[in-house]
Amino acid sequence: MIVPEYWAEARRQYKTSAKQVTVRRYGWSMSSQADARLIAEARADEALQRIVAGEQLERRERKVAYNGAAGIPIREEVLARHGEVVITRNAYGAHCLNSPSALFADIDFTPERSAKPALFTFVALSVASVTIGISLRSWGTTFGLLFASLVAAAPIANLFARLAVLAGGGSERIARERIASFIAENPTWNLRLYRTPAGYRVLATHRTFEATAEEVQRFFTKVSVDPVYARMCTNQNCFRARLTAKPWRIGISAHMRPRPGVWPVRSESVAVRNQWIAGYEAKAAAFAACRYIESMGSGVVHESLKSVVDLHDRESQALSGAQLA
Repeated sequence: MIVPEYWAEARRQYKTSAKQVTVRRYGWSMSSQADARLIAEARADEALQRIVAGEQLERRERKVAYNGAAGIPIREEVLARHGEVVITRNAYGAHCLNSPSALFADIDFTPERSAKPALFTFVALSVASVTIGISLRSWGTTFGLLFASLVAAAPIANLFARLAVLAGGGSERIARERIASFIAENPTWNLRLYRTPAGYRVLATHRTFEATAEEVQRFFTKVSVDPVYARMCTNQNCFRARLTAKPWRIGISAHMRPRPGVWPVRSESVAVRNQWIAGYEAKAAAFAACRYIESMGSGVVHESLKSVVDLHDRESQALSGAQLA
């Protein structure tokens, strides 16, 4: 996990009578702005040479704060450092805890749906459509039924998915049973369970982990962790937990300025950014990002994780009883 303190962007240009190539690259450093600038310039020089030589590379790196272009660390404003744990401000303004070893996982009650069920449904309907069309010896009927299958496949798949959730007792119960099932199979584990606005958050406390470890990925799969979160953990080699409210959940409709809310910002934009932040912080103070429910498993809290638990619970207001947002 790398969360640099300093960032810079360098621009390099190659120009002939036949073409012009402009390249921009970021640099970062934990020690100084000057070092960040040197790294940015070196990366821009290298990228320009490779592009001029004929290699297909992006001319500039996308302005995304987290899980961005390959090789780019987390590019967010650092709010605080607590040993190896770093608290940053994400692209929409919320505080986030970043840890290389404390296993956090978010589990949404309404998970991201795969396209596979709709595809399988379409295939099944298509087979039925062709069978009916052949039996009636009508190409018109066949093509009509195939078109109807294409239109109806996704709604039918979604309907069956909703019925399956209802049959299992609802999304919350299914998520809770997955976690309980994992603990039953892995009794040495200990998970602190939290309620979030969209589902559950778990924090493993019995020992530390590396985000890229196979056992972490197996755990993510077993409890149906948000796939976007799982990819972020792997790509950035860290775990992450939001500590303050999402702005749109507390009545703030305006995006953090300037857009996109990626760090760093130009000096002329600092004032407008700080104005938005002041309004956000004032409102967010009345809300919790999650609520502690219980500890499931062995009850073990590793010595090195006690401070992370305290920090997370304090900053997220998990024990406050405040409204979730």
